[in-house]
Amino acid sequence: MNFDDSPEEAAFRAQVVAFLDAHAKRKERDGLSSSYYASVPSAAAEHAHVEECKAWQRVKYDNGWAGITWPTQYGGRGGTAVQQGIFSQEEFKYDVAAGVFSVGIGMAGPTLIAHGTEAQKERYLAPMLRGDEIWCQLFSEPNAGSDLAGLRTSAVRDGDEWIVSGQKVWNSGAHYSDWGILLTRSDPDVPKHKGITYFVVDMHSPGVDVRPLRQITGAAHFNEVFLSDVRIPHENVLGEPNAGWGPILTTLANERTLIGGGQSQVSIDDFVALARYFGVAGDPVVRQHLALQYTYFQTIRYMGYRVQSAASSGVQPGPESSVLKLAATRRLTHAGDLAMMLSGAAGMLAADDAYLCGFWQQQFLNQWMSKLGGGTDQVQRNIVGENVLGLPSEPRVDKNVAFRAIPT
Repeated sequence: MNFDDSPEEAAFRAQVVAFLDAHAKRKERDGLSSSYYASVPSAAAEHAHVEECKAWQRVKYDNGWAGITWPTQYGGRGGTAVQQGIFSQEEFKYDVAAGVFSVGIGMAGPTLIAHGTEAQKERYLAPMLRGDEIWCQLFSEPNAGSDLAGLRTSAVRDGDEWIVSGQKVWNSGAHYSDWGILLTRSDPDVPKHKGITYFVVDMHSPGVDVRPLRQITGAAHFNEVFLSDVRIPHENVLGEPNAGWGPILTTLANERTLIGGGQSQVSIDDFVALARYFGVAGDPVVRQHLALQYTYFQTIRYMGYRVQSAASSGVQPGPESSVLKLAATRRLTHAGDLAMMLSGAAGMLAADDAYLCGFWQQQFLNQWMSKLGGGTDQVQRNIVGENVLGLPSEPRVDKNVAFRAIPT
């Protein structure tokens, strides 16, 4: 397999660079853009970052560079996964704001394309790609995380509306989102993987209460969301009522691909620069760890190409996305540990006292999130074991039992 650009890919890369050169500036410091805000941002700093993200997304949309793999009829470019990879590689080199559209464009959008009605696609996809509206994910609950089908947020049909009540948790960016993708229990008298309805919910609806959660880093990027008799129009059901598990699998597979194959915040050059800054770049042990990190980067890059290429051909990501996420988790764990090893005693500093305003300390602390978000490592290994290796499924006493009858 030849990983060098083909003539067509080289021409595409040149177009990407020409666009970026015309609309953005190259980064001037390691791993960070000027839009990067502190690990514990003020409300004003966070708002400014969100607005910068929206502005850059609109620039991409207006110039035909948003949704590269999306179908053209929905505002995308109709390109390949390799082209998306090329764009991401080049965009990373520039000082642009990104990050708040990962749930929308990376997860909700593909799910709408696969399962939504034409009216839903027409309403939501273009504003999503333009950067007009931000999306969040309302899946996990206090007692339903890895066992997502154990969710208890209720949805009761009332004419042309549904009344939804319950609690969601670990909702990234919910406090500045306009829309959410929401899972509910709409029929408790069937087994738990059935009786689930998938909604699109307006985050500004009466009864939606978003509360920030303070993390180990001191920031509050996650939230818990309380839903109290929230009325959702029936037209906002994604897929069919009580048949939400199909759309759920599409979303989760894209989430794992996004986590595993998404552009990292740092490159191998950033680790080399960190080693040089602390004067340890010549240490043989350090060089071995740098080589390992480089190997992780390249492995994940090409694994991501395979998964994204299959998806762009109409094949929904499956167990491959779990393998990709496991590989990415391993890289992130090693990356955080390596950053602290290179920093030595300076790794105990934070914020303005630390190199690059504590950026590397944040990388270390955030590694734990990668092992949980999008399905824990243990869940991913079960998926691979059962669907790739053909191992027997774990015994489940609740498999064919009505959800209402499952002990709490």
